[in-house]
Amino acid sequence: MIPPPLIELAEQFGALSFLTIGGVNAIIPEIHRRVVDIEHWLTDVDFAQAFAISQASPGPNMLIVSVIGWKVYGFLGALVATVAICLPTSVFTYAVSHVWNRFRDAPLRAAIQRGLAPVTVGLVLASGYVLARTADETWVAYGITVITAALALVTRVHPLWFLVVAAVLGAFGVH
Repeated sequence: MIPPPLIELAEQFGALSFLTIGGVNAIIPEIHRRVVDIEHWLTDVDFAQAFAISQASPGPNMLIVSVIGWKVYGFLGALVATVAICLPTSVFTYAVSHVWNRFRDAPLRAAIQRGLAPVTVGLVLASGYVLARTADETWVAYGITVITAALALVTRVHPLWFLVVAAVLGAFGVH
């Protein structure tokens, strides 16, 4: 018999896989809502740490799903969550790609592509908002986050420099 947590991981991430327009980072708010608010598998702090670990490690941006699965049910949980987030959309993408290529010059295809771009940007911005909300605990931290986001959007400075400045501020107790 399959343990209930593995079934729940498969159901949650299998359903979410169809929303990953722009990658898993685009559905971070929904993952957070399901994992923290509904299932109570992680706390806000656990979620922020899982995201940090997944982004710090080399590999695809979907590693947060594996980390969540690991926290829920160890290695099997990580495996089930990873397969559940990848397999449905991979099969769907494979099937759609054959049709999509046949309609290369169709106006509807161009309209769909133009329409999905702002949706993806909005989902990624919502992800940033949820992550800031779960990680920032003081007004100073919120201020640093807002200033960093604004500078990243309007300058050509590499984002790692902002990370260095934030780390230095944290080392001096500014948070």
